[in-house]
Amino acid sequence: EMAEQERFLLVHDKDMTPHLREFHASEIDLDVAAHARIGNYLVRASVLHRHTDGMPVEFGAIGIHLDILPEEAQKLVLEGLVPFGAILERYQVPHSSHPRGYFRISVDQRLADLLGATSGQILFGRCNELRHGSGRVLADVVEVLPRMG
Repeated sequence: EMAEQERFLLVHDKDMTPHLREFHASEIDLDVAAHARIGNYLVRASVLHRHTDGMPVEFGAIGIHLDILPEEAQKLVLEGLVPFGAILERYQVPHSSHPRGYFRISVDQRLADLLGATSGQILFGRCNELRHGSGRVLADVVEVLPRMG
């Protein structure tokens, strides 16, 4: 059963970065753990951290269709220093969020290390599709939250 706090953070149709920023009352920093690019499609695995204390607040695996973004936004995405949701905000990219499903996962040691969890711990997440205002898929995202206490 998903705890109320995880439900609040996952079950909505908002962008995750601004939602996490508001919930944690902190700017959100990005740490890219891995990435690969095939043409105009970028896939990356990353951890979002609270700026105030560095605490991990989300693991995300995202596939981004770069060609839909303005050129300056593409550059920022490729630099890997600013969370995707913050880039969409900054460049006012018209988009909408469409959660596809929710899940629980028993995390392996690698994910546990990234999120400050323990191997085998059950965490919750969601699959989400971000659509550009034109209707095209902008990004596919898998988001996993650490336990908050």
